[in-house]
Amino acid sequence: MKISLPEKVNKIIETLNDAGFEAFAVGGCIRDSLLGREPEDWDITTSASPQEVKELFPRTVDTGILHGTVTVMIGKEAFEVTTYRIDGEYENSRHPKSVIFTDNLVEDLKRRDFTINAMAYNEQTGLVDVFEGVHDLTHKLIRCVGNARERFSEDALRILRAIRFSAQLGYDIEEGTQDAIKAQAIDLSKISAERIRTELIKLIISEHPEKLMVAYDAHVTATILPEFDKMMKTPQNNPHHRYNVGEHTIKAICYCEPDKILRLALLFHDIGKIECRTTDIDKIDHFYHHASHSYEITKGIMKRLKFDNETMRFVLKLVKYHDINIGQSSADVRKAIYEVGEDIFPLLLKVKEADMMAQSELRRKQKEEILRNIKKTYHQILERQDCISLKTLAVSGADLIQAGRKPGKEIGVLLETILKLVLEHPDWNQKEYLLNMIAQEEIH
Repeated sequence: MKISLPEKVNKIIETLNDAGFEAFAVGGCIRDSLLGREPEDWDITTSASPQEVKELFPRTVDTGILHGTVTVMIGKEAFEVTTYRIDGEYENSRHPKSVIFTDNLVEDLKRRDFTINAMAYNEQTGLVDVFEGVHDLTHKLIRCVGNARERFSEDALRILRAIRFSAQLGYDIEEGTQDAIKAQAIDLSKISAERIRTELIKLIISEHPEKLMVAYDAHVTATILPEFDKMMKTPQNNPHHRYNVGEHTIKAICYCEPDKILRLALLFHDIGKIECRTTDIDKIDHFYHHASHSYEITKGIMKRLKFDNETMRFVLKLVKYHDINIGQSSADVRKAIYEVGEDIFPLLLKVKEADMMAQSELRRKQKEEILRNIKKTYHQILERQDCISLKTLAVSGADLIQAGRKPGKEIGVLLETILKLVLEHPDWNQKEYLLNMIAQEEIH
């Protein structure tokens, strides 16, 4: 089995080999190569010590030298070169207390998480696959190297990684590995919010975000996202729906392109329904004001998982406005763009479409036609370059002051008033016309 290694990777391996050391490309790059995918990066493992690696290459960076990793720079490209190692006892289900360097490749591969990530290759030896990673790739299985419970006790994040790889590749999780996930899911509580967040994002933007159900069934979400478990227990006995809140959420995510902002918004858009479900005398469920509840719950979750401010801004706005009723006229759409935000509105249309597709068939054609009309109107507004914000308003605060208005917050109020009129009447967005209306006190 031949793998085409990049020239620079080969150069590093050959340099180490010529100096009397073993060296192999290892891990995810080998997995991806066997799957016919372009690896994002190439990691190299070697019998050379970190110091010996540093002596062989003119430009290196001590990336994680205590754990055996040196980054070798070739031109502007960086390649991590890590010494074969045996991990010592793990603490807090996260990190080994110590590492022991070894000259045995198999010992190094033993410490890796899954069989499909525990293969090594160089052109001289070929593929080293002592844990049957090729077998598991062929049979589409995620299986731990050796004893699954030991692997998960070493680093509990591997529990979530197993599900994430399952989602990215569309693979099943091997039975023993699945049993260990269920037994040790609670250990994810020891993992940092940042690491959980990273894996959760990779899962939901994968080709198979429906694998979130695997996380639910294995009690993983009970630890990392307990609100989702409540969604799975919240029915929607309403003619516009056919799934419970959790199932609807997963369906909506699957109807959306694999974009982080969009899929996070869909993950959280109905989470407020767990708090505001009411049932009328006809046994029909209602979820009044669920968008505002979803907004508040989402804000708490995103802070807990330490999302960055920009991601939070986009996701929270989409959650807040996902259920907004947008009229089909040009004025209605302009007002909605202004309220939601120019940068948010096109994303909101995608969220609304995915949300609609995950509902029942009731009035589906009517809903689709309304959304098509809104999209068409939105694009016409863009083509005409209608004013939809203060920055495209024909008059500014300076213009109002020059026209005799006193500086102060009243200027801002007046500008907002003018903008609302222009949203209704786009042809009015002419400087002289607006200033004349102000002068005639037709706008005040």
